[in-house]
Amino acid sequence: QVQLVESGGGLVQPGGSLRLSCAASGSIYAMGWYRQAPGKQREFVASILSGGSSNYPDSVKGRFTISRDSAKTTVYLQMNSLKPEDTAVYYCYVVLQVSMRQYWGHGTQVTVSS
Repeated sequence: QVQLVESGGGLVQPGGSLRLSCAASGSIYAMGWYRQAPGKQREFVASILSGGSSNYPDSVKGRFTISRDSAKTTVYLQMNSLKPEDTAVYYCYVVLQVSMRQYWGHGTQVTVSS
């Protein structure tokens, strides 16, 4: 069983920044983030593959940056120019090599409000 430990959520004013982190274990193929706002479906935010390529939806492109540590077991989400519509619970996920099983974190709340 893979455990994911998320941190970094909180309350920030519009235009501000936050950095989320997620520590995992194992041989990882992909890591990333989704978010879910109240009353809405879970939405893809960012991903990074073992080779280093990353992907973002248009809603966050240019504002959010995903990265990872040298051990490739901790992923970060740097969020800049935050907007009220970025308010959501952010969930980290990993996909393991070989099995391609996906695991989820418990989520961390991000609130953008003045």
